[in-house]
Amino acid sequence: MLIELKMTVSGYSRQRVLLHWLSAAVILWTLLSGFYVAGFKVSAHIKETVAFFNVSLTTVFMPFYVWRLFLFFTHTRFSGMRSLSLFEVLALFVHTSIYLTVGAVLVTGVLMMDRPINVFGVVEIAQPLSNPRLIELFVTVHTGACVVLSLLLAAHVGAVVVHEACNHRVLRRMSLRCGKPASGRFE
Repeated sequence: MLIELKMTVSGYSRQRVLLHWLSAAVILWTLLSGFYVAGFKVSAHIKETVAFFNVSLTTVFMPFYVWRLFLFFTHTRFSGMRSLSLFEVLALFVHTSIYLTVGAVLVTGVLMMDRPINVFGVVEIAQPLSNPRLIELFVTVHTGACVVLSLLLAAHVGAVVVHEACNHRVLRRMSLRCGKPASGRFE
């Protein structure tokens, strides 16, 4: 049985637009700040502050990500894959890869913790692993997944620029002013 996907060109619901921009802000901040403190000489205080904030932020973000992932898969209609152009198939592949890679970054981010997860000083979650070899493995996988996610996001932003240059107003469909109920469209 062949799984097929049908895409529509209508706008996105307000909820999906809000989740998209929340995700964009959290993901871009954590990637940029994480790569900054990892790649440049910064004080230990700055490193610790960024690490604390990023761990807290992404921990709070996880339920929103799960909800967004649920909406992505439940709002994608599986019928008509053969009618998709090569670019539409590529877009679907990149979007799906972004979702899966964000999931990998979040999961490995938790599994690489070498101390309890302190969420903004309000809640503390037990460190899931204690084996230093496993923790180091997840640090390596997390770093690689962050690099892959950065490349996927660069492709995503590049595609948006191309769409806008070709007068395909994807940013308008992803704005709060124009967001409207839609089904079958991936973002």
